Amino acid sequence: MPVPDPAGGPLSRLARLCYRRRRLTVLAWIVGTVAVMFLGFSNAAEPLNDFTGGESESARAQEVLERHFPGTSGESIMLVVRADAGVRTPAVRAEVERAVRRLATTPHVTSVSSPYQAPGQISRDGRTAFASAGLAVSADDMPTAEVVKLLDEVRRSDGPVRLELGGSAVTAAETPGGGPSEGVGVLAAVVILLVAFGSVLAMGLPILTALLAIGSGLALIMLLGHLLPAPSFSPIVAVLIGLGVGIDYALFIVTRYRESLAEGADPESAVVTALTTAGRAVLFAGTTVVIALMGLLVMRQDLLTGVATAAGVAVLMTMLAAVTLLPALLGFAGRGIDRLRVPGLGRARRPAAERWARTVQRRPLLAGLAAAAVLLTLAAPALSMRLGLPDDSVQPRDSSAYASHKLLSEGFGPGTGAPLVVAVQGGDAAPVAEAVRRTPGVAAVQPPVRSRDGAASMFVAFPTTAALDERTGELVHRLRDDVVPSATKGTALEVHIGGPNAGSIDFADDVRERLPVLVAVVVGLSLFLLVALVRSVTVALQAAVMNLLSVAAAYGVLTAVVQWGWGGGLLGFPTDMPVATWVPLMMFPILFGLSMDYEVFLVSRIRELYERGVETREAVAQGLARTARVITAAAAIMVMVFLSVLLGADIAVKQMGLGMAVAIVIDATVVRMVLVPALMELFGRANWWLPGPLARILPARLAAEPAVDERVPVRS
Repeated sequence: MPVPDPAGGPLSRLARLCYRRRRLTVLAWIVGTVAVMFLGFSNAAEPLNDFTGGESESARAQEVLERHFPGTSGESIMLVVRADAGVRTPAVRAEVERAVRRLATTPHVTSVSSPYQAPGQISRDGRTAFASAGLAVSADDMPTAEVVKLLDEVRRSDGPVRLELGGSAVTAAETPGGGPSEGVGVLAAVVILLVAFGSVLAMGLPILTALLAIGSGLALIMLLGHLLPAPSFSPIVAVLIGLGVGIDYALFIVTRYRESLAEGADPESAVVTALTTAGRAVLFAGTTVVIALMGLLVMRQDLLTGVATAAGVAVLMTMLAAVTLLPALLGFAGRGIDRLRVPGLGRARRPAAERWARTVQRRPLLAGLAAAAVLLTLAAPALSMRLGLPDDSVQPRDSSAYASHKLLSEGFGPGTGAPLVVAVQGGDAAPVAEAVRRTPGVAAVQPPVRSRDGAASMFVAFPTTAALDERTGELVHRLRDDVVPSATKGTALEVHIGGPNAGSIDFADDVRERLPVLVAVVVGLSLFLLVALVRSVTVALQAAVMNLLSVAAAYGVLTAVVQWGWGGGLLGFPTDMPVATWVPLMMFPILFGLSMDYEVFLVSRIRELYERGVETREAVAQGLARTARVITAAAAIMVMVFLSVLLGADIAVKQMGLGMAVAIVIDATVVRMVLVPALMELFGRANWWLPGPLARILPARLAAEPAVDERVPVRS
């Protein structure tokens, strides 16, 4: 007979409902997932990859271009020509003109400037040239199949000339999202769960739960894109986060279910216990992740709002699956949860974790200082972090995008691939073009072109430095702050400097300006939730500081690998480069939320023991012992899922995967295994400090419900 549920709360009722109506619950999930996936994948919204949004200077330049130069997106495809015999020789010219005609017939190409007609498109030595094809749409709206076909036809030339294509559209076609990474992540999770549980059935339940949640979540993301457009990398980020937390959340609940069965509970009571303890922690942990993601709204960027919504939907679906689908699946498993055992796996090592906790507790100050020193050392490189969006110079060495960049840089200088588009309204643009041409750091300026309505002009300026060079950003700011104001003083001219390169610089500036606000919002909301759950201001503040340290350490390692090149080649980064602008911005709320996950699972277990009469020191040791194995398994799964993206081609996504994997490793080892027990030992009874007025405001029911029938020593 089921053990009575003393709480009788909503989670208890939900657990019993899903357990008793398990056939209906599983059927509803399967039918609902299939229906949503059919609708989502057949009606997917177009991605939004505009990094120049908001009120930036580049965004205003783009508005002028769209208003007065319709059909101009500011992006282009570059055809780069290299011929040792000279590009003007008849055989080479015939081959180049054939390629130019083919480029002109590509969908969404508005015009092509031939190197034999436009000035300045043949190098001084006559061996390198380029043709620029203006696009009417953004790079991500270019049909990938058409770009791939163009690449195949242009690069097929075996004559006396080498032809390469470059530009954002080419990069997008050569580095598509997805690939084998998700499959590798799932396979790694299977192996880790088998080691943790030692049972094929117990392993399969978290995997099945996460996959159904991710499938439905991805479909919803594609539908929501019609209301809140998201960037093209959003599905990858959503899958990474959803797969990691989905398996982890199910892992925690299945672990608690198995513990309850081992203590003598019947299956229904074990499901209730698992959901009212681990399930409650899952809801709070997931809510923390979602709230942290919603902190990106303070950036006031449509692109970031879209990606935050996408990742948040994925996490919400994993939470829903963990507290509804999983109890139903556990009902089918019953006492046979450990069937199909794998010999030698799944053995508990709780005494080792408990001994480790007591070792740290004997020297808490020394352990805490050592852990803090490690984290601060790892974080130090972050002080020199540079931000920038990846361009052709950091693409794989066998790609056409990189080859075109290299040929352009050798023939015309590195700034040829970093054009600045200058939009002028209110008069003659010639004085502005001349002032820009005389500016140190500017290699060349094309003649201004007037719009058909005569209300605006535009011209392109080429820096002497590459797009990812710090000096290019300094040049853009100098042009905006000094050169243009001087050239337009006393006139009615309105000048805006834009283009993809300037947009990347503006986005990086925006991130640096608003990141402190994002940190404050995410930390503040997360603190409130954790205080409500564990009913302790001290523990919540400890968690916030430790999480900030672990995120900073991840930033530092990412900077050292990507920007300084420490082992970057071994991890798939072809050259030293700045950290992609959006990566640290996305990493912070996600990592802060995930770090809170482990904090919630560990501290809620410690609090549970404390409230049942165990002294703080003993509660910390036992709590760590009971959660160490499952937290280690959960962290290992996330690390493997995040590292799996290193198999892909997208440089920015690879950076994010590496940074998040490093953060999870740090959090599950240095923070949870050393800092948490050390600090809780140092604070003693002060760990549970909660001011009286705050205690009266907070709802008492939010704390984790006690487990059923668990024998623990009572504090004296």
